[in-house]
Amino acid sequence: MLWILALSYWIHLLATVVWLGGMALLALVAWPALRQGTLADNQWLAMQKRFMPWANISLVLLLITGFVQMTNDVNYEGFLAVNSLWAWAILLKHIAFGALVLLTAYVQFSLYPAMTRTGLLAEKRPQLAAAEQAKLSRRERQFLWLNLACAALILLFTAVATAV
Repeated sequence: MLWILALSYWIHLLATVVWLGGMALLALVAWPALRQGTLADNQWLAMQKRFMPWANISLVLLLITGFVQMTNDVNYEGFLAVNSLWAWAILLKHIAFGALVLLTAYVQFSLYPAMTRTGLLAEKRPQLAAAEQAKLSRRERQFLWLNLACAALILLFTAVATAV
């Protein structure tokens, strides 16, 4: 059981680095470069499309390995047994993780397809699509920052649970 738990922690840490590192790269490096004009729109979209599979795999791995770790923790007393600071931290961490998954799903399955459609429309009617592209870009930036906020909360609640 020790090796399964150790492997779980290792995979969990790797998935966290990939997921959080990718989000930080997009928010703190790529987005400002896009706004300054040193990164083209098609490069931004290509970065997003290349990162999404890695983000999805990371989130699945985080879910699985996190479950293994949680159920093997001495503080775990059962499903929805919220009677300690550790249990509250884990519950809040799971709520933040759920919010992050919902935000990610919205971006992938609603926002990015809308941006692709608007890009196609821009080829035929540039003036009509410009306002829609600006609106979608603002929404994308908001969701990127919301994802980072959820990530920060997840790390905060992990720190609290670890400190207990």
